[in-house]
Amino acid sequence: MRKALALLLAGAVMAGAPAASAQEKLVVWFNKGVSPAEDAALDQVIGRFQQRTGVRIELGRFDAEEIVMRSVAAVDAGNPPDVGFGWAYDSRTAGRWAAEGKLENLNDIVEPLKDSFLPGVAERAHLAGPDGRRGYYGLPIFQQTIQPTYWADMLQEAGFQESDIPADWKGYWSFWCDKVQPALRARGKRVYGIGHPASVEASDTVFSFLTYVTAYDASPVDTTGKLLVGDAKIRANMAAALKDYTDIVQKGCTPPGSLSWKDGANDAAFHGRTTVMTYDAGLSLAGKYLEDMRNAADGAARAQATKAYEDLIRTAGWPNRPDGKPLPGLVSTKLAVVFADAPNKGRAKEFLAFLLQPENLTPCTESAGGRWFPVMKEGAESPFWQADLHRRAVHDRFVQQPTVPFQFVYNHRFAAVNAENVWSRAMSRVLQDKVPPEQAVDEMFARIRQLVEG
Repeated sequence: MRKALALLLAGAVMAGAPAASAQEKLVVWFNKGVSPAEDAALDQVIGRFQQRTGVRIELGRFDAEEIVMRSVAAVDAGNPPDVGFGWAYDSRTAGRWAAEGKLENLNDIVEPLKDSFLPGVAERAHLAGPDGRRGYYGLPIFQQTIQPTYWADMLQEAGFQESDIPADWKGYWSFWCDKVQPALRARGKRVYGIGHPASVEASDTVFSFLTYVTAYDASPVDTTGKLLVGDAKIRANMAAALKDYTDIVQKGCTPPGSLSWKDGANDAAFHGRTTVMTYDAGLSLAGKYLEDMRNAADGAARAQATKAYEDLIRTAGWPNRPDGKPLPGLVSTKLAVVFADAPNKGRAKEFLAFLLQPENLTPCTESAGGRWFPVMKEGAESPFWQADLHRRAVHDRFVQQPTVPFQFVYNHRFAAVNAENVWSRAMSRVLQDKVPPEQAVDEMFARIRQLVEG
């Protein structure tokens, strides 16, 4: 398969590529990795590409927010890099850039390889262009979903086994709120059953609430990009999702501070063991202890981190939807792009095709320690994903369960909907202003219509 994929890539964009001129360069902007290993893996790919082609790559490496701001400014000025890759491109800019004609169509790379991607991956890069027709205006590099994570030892301290966790939707949430939390409180523990983001400031709120929206089949946009905010069934389903989400807060099952949490605050509560379970995008929670295993300064700290990673923390799956069906994983696919105004588009596509080859992309993916999951079938088959229970859980989530994209894939204006976080504003209406969920949904849908239709 590896050889076949390489041949497909070569046939798509690299056949007959000219030799590099003495001054030829390629400007690449890339999201800075969380760990040095991520940056080192990319450096190795760049080194191999330069040696193979003679093209000098001028690399700009920026954090997640800076690369978005720099890229937007460069695109608006008509002076973008050749290649861009930002973790937030998919959720904030890629759809709008595609619709405005700011991105190069990458059909010639993606089309021959659609069967090599995992199910759903190519769909999440299939964006509406300036004429409304869809094309592959981004190249999938990594993907990520969200899943529950809990402390197994705290669950045992509460008097329960992991086999006691219900699989049905209502029973699952009641278990953490009405059984685990009271049992620990009775033992003098000032803890909460769930770390439940509910603030306007946190993008964590968007990811976790839209998982509830997925559970209730309440998406306010269909796969063609058409708004469904006038649909009575969607309204009822959204109100049910909003009620379930806010009930956890109203029951006191999450720290009161979750109403004002910023991103990462639910992680901090979990690490501080003031919550038993929370939601984790990628493997950031367990991954923290994996990093400590590798980098802690003393043996005692390494041993403590090893015990947490290997014995105490569980990366788990979601309960079934309220209708009893499996809950599809809500997936964000991280996209690399070639800008339409790039001075060296041919070499830019050549570089992305080179990056996509398994011997290059797999080490880049795995260097993050499980934060990203592969986009290609071959990468998912790597032994890396069977090395421990956390990686196996993520692997099974992507490979054995259905997945769905965020709404901004279908209609790029939902990037503005998420940026405004209309979801948590509706929560605030229920929690602080005491309006019924149905009224909060009507107000939310009216605002979504304004943001999407103008």
